[in-house]
Amino acid sequence: MKLQTHRQGQVMVVAVDADNLDAATSRAFKEQIAMVLETERKVALDLSRLQFVDSSGLGVMLSCLRTLNGRGGDLRLFGMTRPVRALFELVRMHRVFEIYHSRDEAVRSFQ
Repeated sequence: MKLQTHRQGQVMVVAVDADNLDAATSRAFKEQIAMVLETERKVALDLSRLQFVDSSGLGVMLSCLRTLNGRGGDLRLFGMTRPVRALFELVRMHRVFEIYHSRDEAVRSFQ
């Protein structure tokens, strides 16, 4: 699993460069995103490549949200594919996370 980072103003945009965020990949995601969370308070997560997320993937995203919220920061999600969005709605995670269609919308939401 690879994460690609790009700064846009005060927001760190992190692209998940993988098809799945599941039990097999969530540990690598957590290790890599931890480096970003140490220094950033405003993070927008690009999920446009993800086709599948399971409970461990949801758990690691919740952990990121809690970490950032605990330090006065926040996490925004954007670019969800249809199957991932359907899962978020099924388990009501769309009520927990702020979800946007595009990078620009997610970045602007921090202002």
